[in-house]
Parts: sequence; C-alpha cells; structure tokens
Amino acid sequence: MDTQLLIILLLVATLVVAGLLVVLLRRQGSQGPGAELGGLREERDRLGEELRAEREAARGQASESGRLLGRLSALETAIAERDQVIDRLETARAALQDALETERLAARSAGQSLQEREQALLAVREREGALAAELAELRDSYRHLQSEHAGVSANLQHARQAHTEMQTFLAEAQTKLSGAFTELAGKVFEEKGQLFEKNVQRASLQSRADIDALLKPFAERIGEFRSRVDTLYGEEARERASLLGAVTELKTLNQDMAQQAHALTRALKGSSKVRGDWGELMLESVLRGSGLEDGVHYDRQKGTVDEDGARLHPDIVVRLPDERCVVVDSKVNLIAWQEAMNADTPDEQNDALRRHAAGLRQHMRELSEKNYPKVLGDTALEVTIAFIPIEGALSAALGTDTALQTDAFDRRVVFASPNTLMALLRVVERLWTRDKIQREAIAISDTGGLVLDALMGFLADFDKVGKSLDDADKAFKNARRRLSESSQAVIPRARRLAELGAHGRRALTDELKPEADSGGVASTDAPAKRLLGAALGSGNG
Repeated sequence: MDTQLLIILLLVATLVVAGLLVVLLRRQGSQGPGAELGGLREERDRLGEELRAEREAARGQASESGRLLGRLSALETAIAERDQVIDRLETARAALQDALETERLAARSAGQSLQEREQALLAVREREGALAAELAELRDSYRHLQSEHAGVSANLQHARQAHTEMQTFLAEAQTKLSGAFTELAGKVFEEKGQLFEKNVQRASLQSRADIDALLKPFAERIGEFRSRVDTLYGEEARERASLLGAVTELKTLNQDMAQQAHALTRALKGSSKVRGDWGELMLESVLRGSGLEDGVHYDRQKGTVDEDGARLHPDIVVRLPDERCVVVDSKVNLIAWQEAMNADTPDEQNDALRRHAAGLRQHMRELSEKNYPKVLGDTALEVTIAFIPIEGALSAALGTDTALQTDAFDRRVVFASPNTLMALLRVVERLWTRDKIQREAIAISDTGGLVLDALMGFLADFDKVGKSLDDADKAFKNARRRLSESSQAVIPRARRLAELGAHGRRALTDELKPEADSGGVASTDAPAKRLLGAALGSGNG
C-alpha cells in the first residue's frame, strides 16, 4: 500500500516537473540564453524544494498510511466481532420472532374468546334490558290497574251513596205517604163513614183500586232498582277480588307457561297444524286468564271475505266497548328460535336468531298485506296484534333485529308476548267493566227517573183522591144541611109527621123519633094526631 502511494506521488511530481519544463522552454524561445539559464536554475532550485517537500509529505503520508492500515486492521477485527454479535442477535431475533408469533396466536385466540364473552355479555345485557322493559310495562300495567281500581272503588262508593240516599228517600216517602194516607183516610172514614157509608165505601173501594194500581208498578220498580243495586254491588266486590288477584294470576300464568315448555318443544317440532293449534291454545289461556269470555268478549275463527272474495279467518277478534274490535293472530313459526336455543356454537346460534327475526318480519308483512282492520270495517282498530307465545322468542327477535318493532308499527302490526297481551287484555276487561258500570248507572238513573215520575203521578192522583174526598165531604155537609137546617128541611118535617102519628115499615132513626110529650103541647096536638092517623089509616086501608 505504501509503495503504491509513493509511486503515485512520484508520477504526480514527474508530471509537475514536465509541465514546468514545457513552460520554461516556451519562455526560452522568447528570451536570451543567459536569462534562460538563470531561469532554469531558479526553476531547478524551486523544483528541488518542491521535490523535497513532496518527499517529506510522502514520508508523512507513508507513516499515516501505516497508522491507517493498523486502524483498518483493528476495524476489520471489530467488524468480524460485530458480525458475530450480529449473527447472535439475528439468532435471538428469530427466536424472539417465533416467541412473538406464538404470543400473537395466543393473543388472537384470547381475543376471540374475549369477543365471544363480550358478545355473550352483550346478549345478557340486551336480555336484561328487555326484562327491564317488560318489568316497566308490568309496573305501568299495575299502576294502571291500581288507577282503574281506584276509579271503580270511587264509582262503587258513589253508587252505594246513591243507593243509601235512594233507600232513605224511599223509606221517608213511604213513611210520610203511609202516615198521611192513614191519617187522612182514618179521619175521613172515622168521622164521615157512618153518615155517608155507601158513597164513602164506593169511593174508598175505587180509591184503593186506583192506589193499588199506582203502587204496584211503583213497588215493582223499587224492587227492580234494589235488585240492580245489589247486583252492581256484588259485581263490584267480585271485580275488586279479581283486581287484587291479578298479580297472583300473572304469576300462575307464568308458572303454567313454564310447565308447558315441554309441550312447546313437541309442538314446535310438529306439523304446522299442531303449531297453530298450540298457539291458539296459548292465546285462549291468556284470554281466559284476563277474565274474558268466549262469545261475549271475543270470537274465535270469525270468517270474513276481503275485497277479492278470498275468505279470511282471524284467530281471535276481541270485542271492545262501543262496538269496536281488534284482531289477535297466533300463527307464528318458532322453529328457528328453538334451533337457536339448542345451538352448539355461537355462530350457529346467531345464524338461527337471524333466521328467527327474519321469520317474524315476514309474518309481519303477511299480516299487513291481509289488512284485517279494513276487512272488518270501521269498527275495527287500525292495528293487528301478532301474539308470540314465548317471552324469550320475542325478546331474542327484537334484540337481533332492533328495527323490527318500529317497522311493525309502521305497518300497523304490534308484537305482543303473553305478559304484554295479558296487561292489554286486562285493560280491555276493565273497559268492559267500566262500560257495564256506566250502562248500569244509566239504567239506575233511568229507573230512578221512572220511579220519581211514578211517585209524582201517584202524589198527583193522591191529591185528586183527597180533593175528591174533600168535595164529597162538602157535598155531604151541604146535603145534610139541606136535610136538617134549612127552612124547607125534610128531616124536621118528617119528625113532625112522626110526632103526628105517621109511621112506616122501618124503624125510625134517632133524628126522626118524636120528642117526648110535654103538657100543653100534647093536648093541643091530640086532635091533629087522630085526624092524621085516621087519614093514614084510611089511606093504608
């Protein structure tokens, strides 16, 4: 390496010298020989100095090259050591990569397990939310039932108060009328009966017949009124007992639902006819548990015809007050939900739940296309209730397809589980009870009005009877006065005839008997008596 460097330096110096010689030769051609020689000498000296400087520099560079070569050797040794270290690091890196890959696989597996757990936790939370919503609905239903109970109790209290007031009024009226009638009749018949026996008896008999004719429908209306009030009271008592047992019935119904789980499994695996019959059976159990009666509050399989002439058979048509109704359908397929409950892996379960939600959505479309409310007419509510007989099946579908219920509302279809349908039907039953109470109250009010009208008619007729009795009494007194008190009275003349000796076939009353004879009166009237007796005797003969 040093030799090569020296050779290079010498070549450079030679080239420099050659260049200088060329320059000098050119100058020599233009100057004289002396000047050229002096210049050459100067140039030689300068070149010698430069050569020595170059040699010193070459020696310095040679020593520097040796030092650099030593350093290069040390660097090569260090590089070799570093290569060994790099090899070891590469080996360690490969081992670390293998370990990292293993950790990544483990983390991926743990992540999948964690994701599955998170999905399970999410499902549990959704189920918890659905249960909380159901609990809130049940609480709302319970509060509504309590409000209904308070309203029914208030109506019952008002009815009892009205019943008590009516009984008090009737008792007072009966007492007053009886007392007044007894007093008036006793007074009239006691004072005037003996004097005006025939006329008064005839008038009394006619009055009694009229009074009986008036009082008989009055008594019948009072009896009917009391019967209705007692019936209403009994029904209200039963309604209160039914209301207090509503929660117990709900609990019993849920227990019955649990007991029928095995029957559900068999039904879901059976034919469509078996599944339909099972759904209708569950729906009827909810209807009966709500206190509704077949043929009274709802109709089964009520046939009807749509606009195209096709026959439709809604499962249940629930009657509402004011001649309204609502359709409840129970034809639903829950096979996919059963498969989800029996799935072995989360993927199979999720796939089955998606098919279950899609089945309910298709069922909702079919109900919307049938349009039962339009077929039944204006009396039907603009909604169809799709009954899902299992709470979990409805919750799972709504959890899988969150827009299902909203889309169903838009199509005028409502999904209802047993608990929500029970609460809804309880409201319907309370509406029927309230309607019945209102109709009974109206009937009681109408009957009370008829009773009051009959009572007013009776009082008017009674006043007429009293007026007739007063007129008869006045006529009796006038006739009596004409018989005994006027100047042309008949009784004094008849008494005078009796005193004169006239006599008939009947015995004389006290009023017609002659007064006891006294002194001059008897002697004075004796000839007249004899003449009258002779005249009467000859007349009789």
